[in-house]
Amino acid sequence: MLPRIIGWVLVLGTAAIALVLVWPQAFGLQNQWVAAHVVALRGTAAAGGILALIVFLLLALARPLRVFAFAMAAVFALFAVGNVAVLTARGFGGSAAETGPDSVTVLSWNTLGEVPEASTIADLAIERGADVVVLPETTEPLGEEVAIAMREGGSPMWVHTAAYDDIAKARSTTILISPGLGDYDVISPEVPGPPGNTNTLPSVVAEPSDGTGPRIIAVHAVAPIRWELRNWRSDLDWLAEQCAGDDVIMAGDFNATVDHFAGHGIDGGDMGRCTDAAAQAGAAGLGTWPTDVAPFFGSPIDHVMATPNWSVEAFEVLVGYDDAGSDHRPIVSTLVAAD
Repeated sequence: MLPRIIGWVLVLGTAAIALVLVWPQAFGLQNQWVAAHVVALRGTAAAGGILALIVFLLLALARPLRVFAFAMAAVFALFAVGNVAVLTARGFGGSAAETGPDSVTVLSWNTLGEVPEASTIADLAIERGADVVVLPETTEPLGEEVAIAMREGGSPMWVHTAAYDDIAKARSTTILISPGLGDYDVISPEVPGPPGNTNTLPSVVAEPSDGTGPRIIAVHAVAPIRWELRNWRSDLDWLAEQCAGDDVIMAGDFNATVDHFAGHGIDGGDMGRCTDAAAQAGAAGLGTWPTDVAPFFGSPIDHVMATPNWSVEAFEVLVGYDDAGSDHRPIVSTLVAAD
């Protein structure tokens, strides 16, 4: 009798944990240790659930364990199905779009400390007609190289960089903005932490000099490793505050998926009043990191987001650059000014 009770306690306990890990935001745990990491890699979690399912089905061949093993197999099957269902609902699609006079095309690529060559970044930006290029982990010299290459290709850009120090390239973030969008001034100080910036890695907040046009934010939130969890949560809070206005575009490496955005939206937004372009385009199930696994198994932590005055014309995760050296895939989105 006691072994049977223990068995059902294990089954019910595992089921409760699985439920929390499939949808932690229902319990306010999406930004907590363990849950934040499992939910960030839903495809990998689903694969783990399938593996556990197979193990328990094999254990069910032993008669004394049959009921317990089938019950555990059912729990892991539901865990895997739940994660796949969430990813499927978010979508594995995406599409390109033609640029127009009322559109803004945003390219974002975390360069892993400047691994992709400037020519590779510039060629991609020119090919996609990028008006804004967000480059986390890119210093000003490389940003200028990209801008020069784009100018020679017929697409001049202004370069703005924020750097917390010159020791690690990851402590720099660069944004390129087309003169066609007007002149921009950087208003974010190169001092870590709110109220002016993200905590560990810099973001760039640029405002139009004449007050006409969107606020543009190049994002680099810190990763939710254990000793940075408090800073990571603070970064997400700060980013949500930056998108509380009426005309904002922000893009970059958020080190967070749409699951982690839960609780940060206002007026129907995902972060502040901004909504996620990938979710709008049916591509939020595609992982952008790391590049050494298929997008299904990766984590969609790179985003383009905008306030409701912009509609999403297209969004793509570009898998053709997995051998360019960065551990992130570039993303590109075309936004159109809403009527």
